Amino acid sequence: MMNKKYMRHMWLLIIAVFFAVSAQAAVKDEVVKRGFLQCGVSTGIAGFSTVDEKGNWAGFDVDICRGVAAATLGNAGEVKYMPLAENESFTALLSGEVDILSRNATWTFSRDSALAVNFTGISYYDGQGLLVAGTLDVKHISDLKKVKICSQAGSTMEENLVDYFTRNNIEFQKVSFETPDLAVKGFEENKCDLITMQQSRLYGLRLGLTDPESAVVLPDVISKEPLGPAVRQGDDTWFDIVKWTLYAMVAAEELGIDSTNVEEMKVSDKLAVKRLLGQEGSVGKGLGLKDDWFYQIIKQVGNYGELFDRNFGSKSLLKVDRGLNNLWNNGGLQYAPPLR
Repeated sequence: MMNKKYMRHMWLLIIAVFFAVSAQAAVKDEVVKRGFLQCGVSTGIAGFSTVDEKGNWAGFDVDICRGVAAATLGNAGEVKYMPLAENESFTALLSGEVDILSRNATWTFSRDSALAVNFTGISYYDGQGLLVAGTLDVKHISDLKKVKICSQAGSTMEENLVDYFTRNNIEFQKVSFETPDLAVKGFEENKCDLITMQQSRLYGLRLGLTDPESAVVLPDVISKEPLGPAVRQGDDTWFDIVKWTLYAMVAAEELGIDSTNVEEMKVSDKLAVKRLLGQEGSVGKGLGLKDDWFYQIIKQVGNYGELFDRNFGSKSLLKVDRGLNNLWNNGGLQYAPPLR
């Protein structure tokens, strides 16, 4: 006969499993019941998330949320966007104000260990870069000799650059400002030779200058800044939906499927293509989704390459080189697990 201690342990285990299973389906079910996805984005960063005068949102992070809405609701347009400042973004996610945080947030150990959030993947490989005055006539960081830095006082970016310049014997002088906006203004007023932040943001910053041709984004980076969407912990189903929304976009590009040819690709005899488009197996059942959820993402939003091109690359004003954000078989790091 089982003793009381063992029975109590079993009951606690059963109760824990019950609540875990309930929690896993909570966000998806709430989104479906509500009829729209609540997405946390930046207050306005070129390429990632911007809003026009009519209230229409666009950008790479916006497209990721549109992909999740297409997967969950079958309609990429069913999204409400909440613009969030950096210091309030994770609070909004943890409090349940948003279902997903898609706000060019860097995946770090401290966020992983101290906050009850899970990053669902690396959507954009970024790094801390430099925007330098064209008058310096330099092509790489190693060409810098004696410079003035406009930076936010006490920021991580300032500390990283000071450490890098010190280690590489580059003579510098700090011109510190209270906020990033003031640092940008200082750079434009020629109070310094360069400004530093995430390289992806520098392209938009350059376009916003009175004379964009007066500054150059150097190709080098001095830090790793892996950016990606985040969700609350304790909901494995929702975690998998958001994670595989990103992977579906990458896998589609690998397989040569995009929003313009996805219909004709439905008749492909390639097993990986058939799985991705819901023609083979049951790819939605385990997550409570329809089997065509990958298809809906690609049809309505596009593959990873399409997202990058229209928001950062050749079809955007930023004209950012894909670099590390190329597919793994084209010299980059973007890689989707096998669809099997």
